[in-house]
Amino acid sequence: MEGPSIRRTEEPLTGSRGNLLFRREWSPPQPDRALLLVHGLADHSGRYDHVGAWFAERGCVVHAYDQQGHGRSTGTPGHLRRFSDLLDDLDVVLRFVQARHPGLPVFLVGHSMGGLVVTAFARERHPKVAGVVTSGAALRIKGISRAKIFTTRILSRLLPRLRFDAQIDAAGLSRDPEVVSGYRKDPLVFQKMTLSFARELFTAIDRAAGGAGDVQLPMLLLHGDADPICPVGASRDFFDRLAVAERRLETYPGLLHEIFNEPERRTVFDDLLGWVREQECRA
Repeated sequence: MEGPSIRRTEEPLTGSRGNLLFRREWSPPQPDRALLLVHGLADHSGRYDHVGAWFAERGCVVHAYDQQGHGRSTGTPGHLRRFSDLLDDLDVVLRFVQARHPGLPVFLVGHSMGGLVVTAFARERHPKVAGVVTSGAALRIKGISRAKIFTTRILSRLLPRLRFDAQIDAAGLSRDPEVVSGYRKDPLVFQKMTLSFARELFTAIDRAAGGAGDVQLPMLLLHGDADPICPVGASRDFFDRLAVAERRLETYPGLLHEIFNEPERRTVFDDLLGWVREQECRA
């Protein structure tokens, strides 16, 4: 049960281009560490309240934000000009978290597209954080052929804002019917994305998936081995190419895409928290 001492905060934060990022915080009285959560495509931070509360009860101050064009942040829903804009926004939020909690170790935690964002951020920006965690990272998307990627890149030059169905199958998120139903009814979850967004996403996947050797931070990859959206094999391949000594891959038999929303999520949370504590002991 959630303790009464957990304090929730919701407020806007100015992003990298003057955009407003809606920010959430779950804070215990005396945190030992900070986690910065980055959500996935068509997702938003409000779907992580149970995650924030669970970790806050165990000594973590947890921050999350809606990425631009998502949830309650500003921006055109489902549209992205450049993938680097997401990295710039993460840089702003990370600096905010570090200034808010000087001296605390900070860990980046990204789910799905958020996993891609934190991975790209780690390999390209080399942030001063204690470690990086991914959940069902979008290092590959099932059913996306090279021909489709090529066509998307060509068409996006002519019609960057043309929208199409994002084709996120809610049934592939979790085996919990309440999670699936809630996702389908959520007014903050968008259903369509632009060709520009798709192009930037595909390009970022290619860059990140082949750049494991550039990551210089401790990394934990978590993935459900029955994930029908972002195949677990992509996390395995990335893990095999990591050169950093402190790395771990945990896969979960039978779990679908949103392992933080599966019935066995307590096991996933325990693994994540245990790894974080191990990194602190090594620091």
